[in-house]
Amino acid sequence: MKKHSFIITIALLTLLVSPVMAQNKNKVIAHRGAWKNTGATENSIGALEHAIKLGCYGSEFDVHMSADSVLYVLHDHSIKGTHIEKTTSQELSQIKLENGETLPTLEAYLKAGSKQKKTRLILEIKTSSVSKERSLALATKCVELVKKLKVTDITDYIAFDFDVCLKVKALDPKAHVEYLNGDKTPDEIAAAGLDGIDYNQGVFKKNEAYISAMREKKLTSNVWTVNNESALKWFLEKDIDFITTNEPELLLSLTK
Repeated sequence: MKKHSFIITIALLTLLVSPVMAQNKNKVIAHRGAWKNTGATENSIGALEHAIKLGCYGSEFDVHMSADSVLYVLHDHSIKGTHIEKTTSQELSQIKLENGETLPTLEAYLKAGSKQKKTRLILEIKTSSVSKERSLALATKCVELVKKLKVTDITDYIAFDFDVCLKVKALDPKAHVEYLNGDKTPDEIAAAGLDGIDYNQGVFKKNEAYISAMREKKLTSNVWTVNNESALKWFLEKDIDFITTNEPELLLSLTK
């Protein structure tokens, strides 16, 4: 009888743990995928696949929208002199990355990520260089495509534009959304209904209390982009939830 009660108690505790924390086996988010030490090009599907093979908690990537509203994965607004937002998908489909891959569409990237369930897809909605309206339109299309491809259970969203974060939550209240810009307090994040902060390491160094404050609110904190060993150890000691890094292999070794 006691054994039966114990099993029920454990089951109930498991249900109470938040989905994000339950899946968190390590703190490692590969910045633009695992590319620096693998020979892959950043933000390529190859870099994503390397992050998955390493066993990273998440793999971050950046999304823009072409002139004809097709979504592409790339960090900068331009590639090889071609501005994503001002170029059609027909032209962009001809562009090759340094590793030989075609410039990946978000659809292709999500499909590659959907082949597994252990590494989360950390989708950054890039702020448009053209207009606020395009930023919000990009947010809408990202959420629509994630739902269409049925990868909502492994996709989180991040953005520098606070309105974009709010838009994503309005479109999908269950989505995990973190704000990037660093100018909102934990109280403001909680009041807005967002799920966490993803701030530059300098912000956390000036506001160490943010980490514990977010935890008290049952919200998450992530830091970017931390690459040297001493800084990685500092954030590990602070028990931050996640660390975005160009050195996922190093961080994984430190968290063993």
